[in-house]
Amino acid sequence: MKLLYFSADWCNPCRTFGPIMEQVSKTYQVQKVNVDEDSTLAAKYNIRNVPTVVKVDSNGNEIDKFVGVKTVEQIGRFING
Repeated sequence: MKLLYFSADWCNPCRTFGPIMEQVSKTYQVQKVNVDEDSTLAAKYNIRNVPTVVKVDSNGNEIDKFVGVKTVEQIGRFING
């Protein structure tokens, strides 16, 4: 399982959420995806808003996702829930 963290340089909430996701990446596998640079991957997971975090299995299949800024604790519950 890994997390795909979709963001954009122009996104103010992404700037707030970035350090939180960096903290999460110390414990869990996180791949940051800039939607402007990788629109194909963003389209694959139907990303309409940023920030969005998608939980995927080892084959890249979507398990769950959330949109918006969350705390480290909320992300932990998302991962384990």
